[in-house]
Amino acid sequence: MTVAVKTPVLTGRKLTAEELLTLPEDGHRYELLEGELVKMAPAGVKHGRIAMRIGALLEEYARRNNLGRVYAAETGFRIRTDPDTVRAADVSFVARERIPPDGEPDGYWELAPDLVVEVVSPYDSASYLQAKIKDWLDAGVKMVWVVYPETRSVTVHYPDGRATILEEGDILDGGDVLPDFRCPVREIFE
Repeated sequence: MTVAVKTPVLTGRKLTAEELLTLPEDGHRYELLEGELVKMAPAGVKHGRIAMRIGALLEEYARRNNLGRVYAAETGFRIRTDPDTVRAADVSFVARERIPPDGEPDGYWELAPDLVVEVVSPYDSASYLQAKIKDWLDAGVKMVWVVYPETRSVTVHYPDGRATILEEGDILDGGDVLPDFRCPVREIFE
């Protein structure tokens, strides 16, 4: 079976983050890119399972160590304003000390998570993926894990431009973002 590479669709429709929040549910996922509505297909089953696995591992670790909060796929973060850019990762983490005493907002947070996880779908174009990684890092994300189900590997991206490729036999660690978190890459794909 051949899978066509496609890029999420720029709709030409301009919105604010507040307007994005009030869109009716139509079975699609959306982000805002410089104010333009971006329409994306729902994730596939393998993608969803892997994202859930990583989210569960991170949630358990963060809760046990009181490090912060883990957010599920499609939680929006407004990472630029005027015009608004709202990005959503497959999994994200915000450190405890960055969560205000009054808690999370009802809408989008106007901050970048500390860690973002993106699970690559067969239809994700390389240019779209690179743009999204750049947006996250430019916004202040400290670490981006890009998970490749087809090669069973993870590439870790850092703000200084470094990237480390980890394969099934390697250990993924949380660095300064999630101290002492360690997980065999193989475990992500089980």
